[in-house]
Amino acid sequence: MAAGARERGQQQGRRGFLVGASAVMVAGLGGLGWRAWDQGVWSPGRGPAYEPWSSWRSDDGRGPMALVRAAVLAASPHNTQPWQFRVGLQRIELFADPQRQLGAMDPLLRERDMGLGCALENLVLAAPASAFAAQVRVRPDPAQPALAARVDLAPGPRVVSPLYDSIPLRHTNRGPYDARPLSAYTIQAFSVPHPDLPDVRVVWFASEARRILADLTVRATEAIVADPEQSAASARWFRFSRAEVERHRDGLTLDAQGLSPGMRALAKIMPTPSRARADGYWVSATRDTHVSTAAAFGIVAARNAADPTQRITGGRLWQRLHLLATLQGIALQPLNQVIERIDRDASLGRRSPFAEGLRVVLGAPGWQPLLMFRAGYPTRVALPSPRRPLHLVIV
Repeated sequence: MAAGARERGQQQGRRGFLVGASAVMVAGLGGLGWRAWDQGVWSPGRGPAYEPWSSWRSDDGRGPMALVRAAVLAASPHNTQPWQFRVGLQRIELFADPQRQLGAMDPLLRERDMGLGCALENLVLAAPASAFAAQVRVRPDPAQPALAARVDLAPGPRVVSPLYDSIPLRHTNRGPYDARPLSAYTIQAFSVPHPDLPDVRVVWFASEARRILADLTVRATEAIVADPEQSAASARWFRFSRAEVERHRDGLTLDAQGLSPGMRALAKIMPTPSRARADGYWVSATRDTHVSTAAAFGIVAARNAADPTQRITGGRLWQRLHLLATLQGIALQPLNQVIERIDRDASLGRRSPFAEGLRVVLGAPGWQPLLMFRAGYPTRVALPSPRRPLHLVIV
């Protein structure tokens, strides 16, 4: 009897242990599943924050507002979306939003102005698709430095260009690119100056220059993360959680980092990393993915990089180039860390160790760099970045 009772007690104990362990496991898996759902593991690049990508041609966007719907899908530095619009029946004015700047990452406002130019280019491409003829004046009123451009609208023939159709397809691809080189024909097509965009051009680089640019970019990234103010200014615009994405509807996201599906899911489930850890990932991604898999490097250059008008025009060129690349299945990603360090040093009144190296590589007398980028054929599909709704960008 005593032996039987002990055996029954042991069996009950084992069952109790297994039941308890199973409960803990289920609870853990349930908690993990909840976090995965809450973080949007199974819905990357989707949700209310991404609605402008699908509604940009909606019926309530007819007239001048249709142009703004296209404009807000443009590229911008760190996805800051530094724009505001004043919309009338015959005129749209584009303003810089003073609250949406990168601080120490863009102390001279070079990248902000280029972001405004990107929005302006989308807006101009959307005008004929909505049966408008657009007359563009960049920085038309010196007394209003925040007024980036004024676009006067008149009735015109309806013309839908391939670049306009590619607006919702254009996304920055931060993933690895494959080994295929860009053909000389493609590079030549990307290099043709546009008559509406004077004083800016694209410069492409051969093998030796590419190696130097790759090294400069990695070293500049290391310098940025070692600079507490620049590191903090960059981190301010990263949205790690889905709640942050939906609250801000801007900034850089895990979905847009070009990670594999497995790594993306893991990154979303894991706790938010420290800034030092996130900076370390940025350096390693720059070194091991961005520069190492680039098929080509290029620079958008201007005759005077300090001129806000030319910076806005340079942004228009960058947006047009990115749309053209999208049509050809080519991925682009800004790699502007070298120029960000040059501007940072200039804002502090000190000589930049990167300025001379970039000037020598550029090798184009009379031209100054605005934006450096990489190009190639992507191995992963780029996901969209969040966008603010119209009521937040209309003044």
